[in-house]
Amino acid sequence: MIMEEPTSEEEFLAFTDLYRVSPYFQFAHFTANQAILEAFEREEDRNNRSIHVIDFDVSYGFQWPSLIQSLSEKATSTSRISLRVTGFGKNLKELQETESRLVSFSKGFSNLVFEFQGLLRGSRVINLRKKKNETVAVNLVSYLNTLSCFMKISDTLGFVHSLSPSIVVLVEQEGSRTPTRTFLSRFTDSLHYFAAMFDSLDDCLPLESAERLRIEKKLLGKEIKNMLNNYENNNIGDCAKYERMEAWKARMENHGFVGNKISSKAMIQAKLLLKMRTHYCPMQFEEEDDSDGGGGGGGFRVSERDEGRAVSLGWQNRFLLTVSAWQPLSLI
Repeated sequence: MIMEEPTSEEEFLAFTDLYRVSPYFQFAHFTANQAILEAFEREEDRNNRSIHVIDFDVSYGFQWPSLIQSLSEKATSTSRISLRVTGFGKNLKELQETESRLVSFSKGFSNLVFEFQGLLRGSRVINLRKKKNETVAVNLVSYLNTLSCFMKISDTLGFVHSLSPSIVVLVEQEGSRTPTRTFLSRFTDSLHYFAAMFDSLDDCLPLESAERLRIEKKLLGKEIKNMLNNYENNNIGDCAKYERMEAWKARMENHGFVGNKISSKAMIQAKLLLKMRTHYCPMQFEEEDDSDGGGGGGGFRVSERDEGRAVSLGWQNRFLLTVSAWQPLSLI
């Protein structure tokens, strides 16, 4: 039976379920937000207590409530902090819903001035209305791998560099699925990735739960279907370009960025998240990179990599995604 395409509402519910029960998205968002918060703190003496986040794929906006809360804890009624989020989205309806969700949440923090500007993906950006001395943070969470060719990735990184951001946060799924690899290689890597994702749900939800079935069918199932359709129709350019951390590192460095150390606070936060989200399988915390893509053992794990300049979330012997922070070499 051919799986029906989920409605936008069904996909949203499945995403919400996975966000709530698994550390997968929360690890990416909380670690990225900690790096952004630290960039803001480094510039507090000159940024007029203003920060501008440019999010190249804002999606449902689930990343930003935790940053709003963290910034509010640093603000007072007489010394408010200004947070502007410029978010790119795939359609106008989703952008409007995301704006409504974030604006509503921010109203609970009177010492924070919040502003959201939604733009459609692919929009020509002429003026991002940068304020004088504000901290500029660029958020590239699971975005670059969706671009149709490596030239567009290069153009995007060139544009990001031209913004002279204080920090660029990069989050990418780990893999070896690029158009230059053979079909068998891409298929095998995809098989191992989705096997790890499905297995990791054992640690989050009972096998027969409605939430788990929704995640498997409406979220992971859709991703598998889209991948197979692209393979079958030879739409190689439309396939997500999942690469190892080392490949993204080389690409960032080639575009004039230098990696920042992931702070000890971010590492502690990531480990605490796993303690709260791990239910049945033992956790593992590692400091050294593994040449085979992950260490042995069971359950979720956090691994510090690239001499502390990247941190990965893994399941058993496979890295799932990696967070790294960058800044233009010219600003150092």
